[in-house]
Amino acid sequence: MAELSRETLFFCAEEADAGSRLDAFLAENLEGKTRSAVQKLIAQGRVAVNGRPEGKNYKLRPGDAVAAQIPEPEPLEVLPQDIPLDIVYEDADLLVVNKPKGMVVHPAPGNPDGTLVNALLYHCGESLSGINGVIRPGIVHRIDKDTSGLLMVAKNDRAHQSLAAQIAAHSFTRVYSAVVYGNLKTDEGTVSAPIARHPNDRKKMAVVPGGREAVTHYRVLERLPGFTLAECRLETGRTHQIRVHMAHIGHPVAGDPVYGPRQCIAALHGQCLHARKLGFVHPATGEYMEFDSGLPPYFTDFLEKLRRKGGGPA
Repeated sequence: MAELSRETLFFCAEEADAGSRLDAFLAENLEGKTRSAVQKLIAQGRVAVNGRPEGKNYKLRPGDAVAAQIPEPEPLEVLPQDIPLDIVYEDADLLVVNKPKGMVVHPAPGNPDGTLVNALLYHCGESLSGINGVIRPGIVHRIDKDTSGLLMVAKNDRAHQSLAAQIAAHSFTRVYSAVVYGNLKTDEGTVSAPIARHPNDRKKMAVVPGGREAVTHYRVLERLPGFTLAECRLETGRTHQIRVHMAHIGHPVAGDPVYGPRQCIAALHGQCLHARKLGFVHPATGEYMEFDSGLPPYFTDFLEKLRRKGGGPA
């Protein structure tokens, strides 16, 4: 394998991974790495299966030991931008930011600037972890562009590794508020359904047999005309997990242009989904910390309209 690696990460393929392509498997397991980034690592000889280099098309078998060398981050080409941030908490190791709806977390094709990362580079300077490489410094976990709410940012690699390990161990508290279509039959429940890329649309995720384990717990907070206000707690953190799971049980998130009805609620400008609560053990002090974000105006305005429609309290 290539030398001068920053660190080597190890994974073991499970029964559910049988037949998966090596690049797809690593894209799912390496936080912050796209499939194209993983393919680049493979081409550079930085990935081995059972101690031997394999190509991106290699089909995994249960028990395969996969090692991936993560190189030093490339020089950052993303420019700092003076964009206001709603910082809920900050210390020498991390910060918690309240991301507004419509803000992209990190640069990508079509969104080269104006992102949370651009704002963080201006606010924090060089005090951000480099584990996720060139365009995602400090980003420990992600929320979608049109999902609002709390997001964790690591200022150094030690904090990043500790927080990422908590996410992997399912000990990281992430609670969302969502308005979903229809009337949920039970006051609380759990959706346990594996998620992977949609077999026919690579831009979407879907419940797919043999996909990655995904578990979402939900609880009804308020029943409204044609909709339900629910609390969703993530046990795992797959891409678009809440949006996919709620659509899977017949209750897509209101305003969701991807997983909701074709006739979307345009006035919401995206899904009515808010990352309300974030809890974790501080990587330096060992103290459990928890933060709560109130519902933003777009969310409360929609609730008030639904309540007025039903004759309830506005």
